Amino acid sequence: MRNEGNYFEDFSVGQVFQHPLGRTIYDADNAWFTLLTMNTNELHFNADFASRTEHHRELVNSGLTMAIALGISVSDISQNAVANLGWDEVRLLAPVFVGDTLYGESIITHVRESQSRPYAGIVSCFTRALNQDGVEVLTYRRSVMIYKREPGSTARRFPAAARSILETVTHGDATRA
Repeated sequence: MRNEGNYFEDFSVGQVFQHPLGRTIYDADNAWFTLLTMNTNELHFNADFASRTEHHRELVNSGLTMAIALGISVSDISQNAVANLGWDEVRLLAPVFVGDTLYGESIITHVRESQSRPYAGIVSCFTRALNQDGVEVLTYRRSVMIYKREPGSTARRFPAAARSILETVTHGDATRA
């Protein structure tokens, strides 16, 4: 069964989500993200340089840490988003290193109908990312515009097929002969 995520009607203030997926950060993730975003601080991609700093190793780019924390929360918070509206009070609380695994948890702090879009509402949350040792490495507040159930369900419609997958498997597909 496909996870369709939560719609606006599914959220309530005080609701807590311990997001289901963790994500280990690999050396290639950090190097590629850092170079892709044109971050020239060698602390993120030069092991020799980083070994001579107080951390004695490369730090994970904080933009990547934020992106992963956000991504971890999508299945619960914004799978049915119209748009992200903003991030506030972003705090980097502890260094993140290659090999760390990030986990996320969010609490819903505010829910209201959209004033400009009758098919959506605004959901705000506080999210924290923790490493594999349970150390908080990042926190932020986020606001997202979320579809209400009917318009969002329509937007996620699976395309109609000429025949079902069961028919295709059972009777064979003559076009692939």
